[in-house]
Amino acid sequence: QVQLVESGGGLVQAGGSLRLSCAASGRAFTTYAMGWFRQAPGKERELVAAITWSSVRYYVDSVKGRFTISRDNAKTTVYLQMNSLKPEDTAVYFCAAGPKMLGPFDYWGQGTQVTVSS
Repeated sequence: QVQLVESGGGLVQAGGSLRLSCAASGRAFTTYAMGWFRQAPGKERELVAAITWSSVRYYVDSVKGRFTISRDNAKTTVYLQMNSLKPEDTAVYFCAAGPKMLGPFDYWGQGTQVTVSS
């Protein structure tokens, strides 16, 4: 079992930055791929970025060059650095853990709200 707790969301103006953190507890964090998803009102949840245990990374096209996913296995924490934020980045962001970078994901956090004002 893995427990995930996100933090770092908030309200920011367009062009600003936020860093999300996801603290993991439980077994074998280093063996899991970690992902950041987001879900905007009325839209499906989408995978934004993911990282394997060996730090191979994936990004959805809409965030490439703006977002960076990283992990600190010693701290059992995964981060999402978000720069040049746009209003369309507004969503609830979820952290997830699973055996493979592109899913399926077995464990989920509760989510953190990110709101980007224009």
